[in-house]
Amino acid sequence: MMNFFDFVPKSISSLSKGYSLAMFRGDFMAGLTVSIVALPLAMALAIASGTTPEKGLFTAIIAGFLISLLGGSRHQIGGPTGAFVVIIYNVIAQFGYEGLAIATVMAGIMLLIAGILKVGTIIRFIPQPVVTGFTSGIAIVLFTGQIKSLLGLSIENMPADFVDRWVVYWQHIQTIHWPTLMIGGVSLAILFVLQSLKVRLPSFLIVMTLGGGIVWLFGVPVDTIGSKFGQIPKTLPVPYFPHITWEKIVLLLPSAFTIAFLAGIESLLSAMIADGMTGRRHRPNAELLAQGVANIASVCFCGIPATGAIARTITNIRSGAQTPLAGIIHSALLLLFMWFLSPIVGWIPLTSLAAVMIIVAWNMSEIEHFRYLMSAPKSDRAVLLITFFLTIMVDLTIAVQVGITLAALLFMKRMNDVTAIQTGVSILKSTANEKTDSLPPKMPEGVEAFQITGPFFFCVANRLKDELAKIRGIPKVFILRMRHVPTMDATAAHTLLSFIKKSQQRGTHVIFAAVQEQPLKVMKQMKIHKLISPENFVSSTVDAIKRAQKILESEKT
Repeated sequence: MMNFFDFVPKSISSLSKGYSLAMFRGDFMAGLTVSIVALPLAMALAIASGTTPEKGLFTAIIAGFLISLLGGSRHQIGGPTGAFVVIIYNVIAQFGYEGLAIATVMAGIMLLIAGILKVGTIIRFIPQPVVTGFTSGIAIVLFTGQIKSLLGLSIENMPADFVDRWVVYWQHIQTIHWPTLMIGGVSLAILFVLQSLKVRLPSFLIVMTLGGGIVWLFGVPVDTIGSKFGQIPKTLPVPYFPHITWEKIVLLLPSAFTIAFLAGIESLLSAMIADGMTGRRHRPNAELLAQGVANIASVCFCGIPATGAIARTITNIRSGAQTPLAGIIHSALLLLFMWFLSPIVGWIPLTSLAAVMIIVAWNMSEIEHFRYLMSAPKSDRAVLLITFFLTIMVDLTIAVQVGITLAALLFMKRMNDVTAIQTGVSILKSTANEKTDSLPPKMPEGVEAFQITGPFFFCVANRLKDELAKIRGIPKVFILRMRHVPTMDATAAHTLLSFIKKSQQRGTHVIFAAVQEQPLKVMKQMKIHKLISPENFVSSTVDAIKRAQKILESEKT
């Protein structure tokens, strides 16, 4: 039954409890702080994604506003993030911005459907080796993409392939533009120092202001936002909707899936981190709905894909945010900044933006977490490394799909390993504590018994078939003990159905002992209980043996 409370935005539930002037002060200061962080970062992320800086600002304003207004997290800040850079760059390179807009609308619809179907409670269970593998891989690719701007290399056409990029860099290393490298190197050094000292200063804004000031004062001949992209517009663009055709849908479906997957994973991860810092609980399905609406609206205003931004969300909390109004204020202030600072932004050197993106890549790399997972079991390490290298060398979409598939196969193997199937004497020993009644030293003649311990999934069903095939002769009664089976799926139920029908054809009675609630529910849904007499569903193995003895006695007479 659908619980509509799961979809209520946190902005409604938090503000309905009352709002004070002190809370507004906290929200305003947090919104101001986050907007100062987001201003340079949004432009840097857009440029790194292969598009223009204003598209990053449009995204932070529109998507950031909607994610705070409609989202399921009290402190979530939405906007463009580093995780999207690689996929956006590849989609634009292949299909242009129009293709990216269509893929993002499709991703938004996927997120809406996921929220309605309450996938938010499931998507958080994506294995950590998969998440860390593609996140660390994205960081490497993101770093690689900044080398040209950081060094000021003269390269006409930049290849998309990871290895080819480094080959081209080496071939053009003699074209380093030293003034560009100087400003970029100083910017990078300042960022590393400020980050290592953990000072609470808007480091991104500082290096961009410093770089822009040097270019303006001394006329340093380096590429800037203004020289490369022209002046940043002062207002939002007129809304439009991309022209979508069936051919484009089919072509862009893999990219749309990757955008939706990344948006869902990163937003819920950011919300969980916020919960850990504040002691509150987010609503994952409301968050997915908000992400869906925000991504569709973002490209309608010429933006790019958006999600919950972990670093900006943490900054929001540490700056004293009380309600989602802080995120709304952050978007409003960005709009004001765009109006008043548009002429000044043009002086920011691209090499300073590259330095910012290198720091973003460094923070995304999760080196310590990567090292920690390398001490995990071999199978987990394999998933981590395969996802990591596929992200770098092949494609993010393929990396995510292969990583999830490998993790699912690994899960199935582990479920198969933890589920045991026991027979005869071992069952009698394990049932001694069920009742005080004495148990026979062995099963009565003509009675076979099995016990399943652990989840009874499709991966275990074939094992049960193999065990049943080992039975010599045709027993009169078969007992299946399921006291330690917490859950069962349709494949396992189908295996039982086939076994029951085959047993009845041979004249064998089947007794189920101690079936738990969930497996019993599945058996009823799949009509298995109609094939078995109600008397053959018993609460213990002792009762099952007594029932088997009655059946044997009745057949003798």
